[in-house]
Amino acid sequence: MTEIIGGNPAPVDLIKDATIETFQNDVMQASMEVPVIVDFWASWCGPCRQLGPILEGQVKALGGKVKMVKVDTDKNQMLAQQLRIQSLPTVMAFVGGQPIDGFQGALPESQVKEFIDRILKQAAQMGLGGPAGDQPDAKEMLAVADQAAVDGDLKTAMQLYSAIAEGNDPSSTEHVAALAGMASCFLSIGSREQAEQMAEMIPPGHESHPAVARLNAQLSLGDGSADDSIVQEKKAFAEQNPTDPAAFFALGEAQIDAGQMENAVDTLLQSIELDKDWNDAAARARLLTVFEALGASHAAVKAGRRRLSSILFA
Repeated sequence: MTEIIGGNPAPVDLIKDATIETFQNDVMQASMEVPVIVDFWASWCGPCRQLGPILEGQVKALGGKVKMVKVDTDKNQMLAQQLRIQSLPTVMAFVGGQPIDGFQGALPESQVKEFIDRILKQAAQMGLGGPAGDQPDAKEMLAVADQAAVDGDLKTAMQLYSAIAEGNDPSSTEHVAALAGMASCFLSIGSREQAEQMAEMIPPGHESHPAVARLNAQLSLGDGSADDSIVQEKKAFAEQNPTDPAAFFALGEAQIDAGQMENAVDTLLQSIELDKDWNDAAARARLLTVFEALGASHAAVKAGRRRLSSILFA
């Protein structure tokens, strides 16, 4: 049982010491349910003796909304090296199995409280840290994760997707959607190999799931790394041939290859305007793939669909 200096004993599961052998369960797994604050300290460290009781007091006062794990770095040097602990005290907060925040040095109690409050807010967004009745279900968490991805907050989105995938049956639609969302995030940060590995983890038979369909569309469009010089070349040709749907289709393809999806939407629409049936409606088919890849909530998709409808039904 761990005791708070100058206070009453803390519940054994609320504040505990960890080693390299127990870190996975005490921190990584435990943080899938509530935030876990890890205090890296040493007996010879004066600031550690100042900070420790403050942290423990705050954790105890929250009555289980957050847990604390203490790591004696003298006894766990390998663990400290793996986590790149360079100075003491160092505090790291884990939520959903991942470190999300931290600080170094002894902070006053007011700043420690602000730090923990910030962690609790982030955990709440991920559906962690509160009473079971207050926890959002997986669908609600997916909605928050999807919105975070749309807003460009990929770190939060990936943390949420990870928590959802970890907490749901591998055959569930929530698990599948989380894997697909995570893979899409990897694509957004340019990690195509990791995205493909994540995609391979999706069980077969879910191709029609919206998140999986979107991921497959994204993967089919390449990695967006083509040289912009090709785009400029195709653009010049299209400008010289303003009535040729093939020229604008080629420009749209070049923009897709260069990762210029919003520009590609406009260009493919221009090709459709010139001849909606050209090459068996190839521009329309490609445009729909781009729409799928960007997602229904993307502003370019909303505007593009309206414009496409006006072209097709004019």
